[in-house]
Formats: sequence, C-alpha cells, structure tokens
Amino acid sequence: MTTLQQGKILIIDDDADVLRAARLLLKRHFEQVDFEKNPQKIPYLVTNHDYDVILLDMNFTRDLSSGKEGFEWLDRILDIKPESTVVLFTAYGDVEMAVRAIKAGATDFVLKPWENEKLLATIQAAFNKHIAANSKPGLQPVHQANSNMLIGKSPAMQEVFETVSRVAGTDANILILGENGTGKDMLARHIHQQSHRNNKSFVSVDLGALPESLFESELFGHVKGAFTDAREDRQGRFEEANGGTIFLDEIGNITIPFQAKLLTVLQNRNVTKVGSNKNIPVDVRLICATNRNLPHLATQQLFRQDLLFRINTIEIHLPPLRERIDDIVPLAEHFLNIYREKYKRPVNSLSDALVNQMHKYDWPGNIRELQHAMERAVILSQGKTLQPKDVFTRNNSVNDQPTDTGYNLEDMERNIIAQAMKKCNGNITEAARELGLSRAALYRRLEKYNI
Repeated sequence: MTTLQQGKILIIDDDADVLRAARLLLKRHFEQVDFEKNPQKIPYLVTNHDYDVILLDMNFTRDLSSGKEGFEWLDRILDIKPESTVVLFTAYGDVEMAVRAIKAGATDFVLKPWENEKLLATIQAAFNKHIAANSKPGLQPVHQANSNMLIGKSPAMQEVFETVSRVAGTDANILILGENGTGKDMLARHIHQQSHRNNKSFVSVDLGALPESLFESELFGHVKGAFTDAREDRQGRFEEANGGTIFLDEIGNITIPFQAKLLTVLQNRNVTKVGSNKNIPVDVRLICATNRNLPHLATQQLFRQDLLFRINTIEIHLPPLRERIDDIVPLAEHFLNIYREKYKRPVNSLSDALVNQMHKYDWPGNIRELQHAMERAVILSQGKTLQPKDVFTRNNSVNDQPTDTGYNLEDMERNIIAQAMKKCNGNITEAARELGLSRAALYRRLEKYNI
C-alpha cells in the first residue's frame, strides 16, 4: 500500500475528464489533491491556501491553443506567491513553449495526453524541490517584507502593544480596526503568537475575496455529493483552525444572510458541513478585522448588531502611518535593508532631506505604500544614500498626495527593465545581473510587460 505524502496539490483545468484522471492518479500518492475548473478562482485559492505544487493547464476556453492564458495565470500565481511551484501542461505544447514556460517561472512542463509514470515523476520532483526550497536553514519567510510591520516606538503603537500584552493570553474575541495597509493581518498573527494557542494553527480567511457561492463550503466544509463538484468530504477553515486561531479579514464585506450563518457558528461553537446535518464542535480563538465603520453599518441595517457584539469583545485600533511619524524612518530602514539584499543594490541609508519629506507626507496607502515606495527606490537608486527624488515622484509628492501608487510602481519597474535590456543589448543574463534578479524572475517580468 502506497504511503500518502503530507503534500497539497492543486490541479487547474477546465476539462472535467482531465481533472478526474489527474486527481485519481495523484490522490494515491499525496494527502490532499484539490481541483478547480474555473481559472478565475485562482487568485482566491492561491491567496488562501498553501499548495506544494500547482498543476496548471495552459489553454482554457478563451484560447484553445496558444498557451497565452496559461502564461497569464502563471504570472498571476507568482505575483501572489512568488515561492509557488507550478507545473504547466497542455495538449498543444512543443519545445519552444516548454522553454518559454520555464523561463517564465514554471518548474516543469508536461504534455497531454501524459504517461502516468511521467506525470507522477514530474510532480514528485516538483514537490521535492518545493519542500527543499522551503526548509533550507536560514531561509527567510516569503512575506519577510511584511513581517515587521509591527515595528513601532510611537505612542500610538505603544498603546496597541500594551493592549495586546493584556489580551493576547486570553481567548477574548478581538476586532482589529484600521485603514488598508496598516498591517491588521500582521497584528492578528502577532496576537496568535503571543497566545497559549501558538502551537496550533493560525488560519487566515480573506472574506472580501471569498465568492458567495463558496462561503459555506470554504468556512464550514462540505460532504461528498453536497453539490456537483463535491467528490469527497472536505474540512472547512473553522475545522482547520480547531484548537488555534481563525482570522476573518474584511468581515465588514459579507452579506446579511452569511452574517447570520457565521453568528450561529460563533454562538454554538460548532459547524455543520454543507450537505450534512451533523454538528462538529470547534474550539477556536476568533480575530476579525475591517477598515469599515461597523457601528455605522449596523445603524443602516447592513451589519448585524448581535454579530458586532459577538466579535468585538476587545477592539484594537491600528493607527494610520500619518499618526505614527516616529515609526516612519524605522520602517523605511527595515524595508531598505530587505530590498537592498533582494536586489543586490549598494544603497544603505536615507538622506536628511528624504527623512524630512517622509515626515511631511501623509502616506494615504500607509505601511504598504511605504513598502512599495522603498522597493521602487532601491531598484532605481544609483548611489548609497536615498534622496527625495528616489522615493517621491510626481505621483506621490508632498504637494500631490496619491490615492494609490501601485500602477506607478509597475510603470517604474517596466521602464527600468527596458533600460537594463537596452543597456545590455538584450542579453538576459547581464540584464538580470544588473537588476539583481534571477534569470527566471526577469523572464517572467519580460512576459508580463511584453518587453
């Protein structure tokens, strides 16, 4: 009898027969094999699950032979989780497409119809590579750039830390309030790490990205036959978090009917899988977060008052960056250290003029905007000290406050890559070295920006 490996595999293909055949083969070797026919659900699945290997079709109904969709979804997956291990397969592949796939960041490539031994060997090799890459001594966490968003010596953050120190060790439900980009998810993880449940699971669910059709199945699980694609029993996120902490982000975005279902679970401390009548007890610590004004929504009957009372035993207000000026430079230096290592750039300090500008700027995108601005500045820097012109562009100056700098970052990245390619006369190896990127990472960006 084959021993199942503790691996999680995701198969994405719009052909039901392909899904069935691949899953039947792989489920004999891996503990969990999920499948999805609709590629539009990829962002949600990748964001909310940690898969060891993703097996991705290159051609969907919009485009049956060029492989363009596969490359687009590959790029999307790697943007969400750069550490993802992706194997592409197609019925129309050739050597040129295989080479392009590897250059774009895929781990391997399989042609359909496949030989079972070949497919299994490819997935096994990809799985081994993923495990090795994520267990090397000294390997930094994937989201290391976000991991210290809780840096803070400002009075506002000291008040947050004091509250956390008093409540983390309890099982009180906590509601974290704050603007986008303030680090609510990082604070939730910090609370879990400081709790007596820290040796159990921390399960994060982005309710804002959860389609209504998947709400109950994802949170509470389902039994085999509950709906068309329910081919086996599946645990929900509450069961996964049993004994630990469940973090419900963007809780202000769910509809009244689902608020009622969630309230029932919180009151009864048990879940009922879709398609079942059996109650399953769950013991979880609940942390929720939102950037919305829930009391105001409650007065408009857009958020249940009884659910609000249930989730906000303790409220923690995470201040925007403009209210914690003392933390701007320490955070900026933190991101500077991370990105100078990542991109192998010589920059190592902030000029006095830049510090002055940083203190005057409102940072409407909060820490996330600061992080993006520092990444861009490190990429573009020419010297060892960052100047105001490196961080503040026409789109994010003190006199012209932006609402979103994401597009500007992409424009700058596209331009700097084009300049590097021109400088290196199209030589990929030299351009990658100039930019401080791997060849695979540069190929992926060239595909993304059509350079």
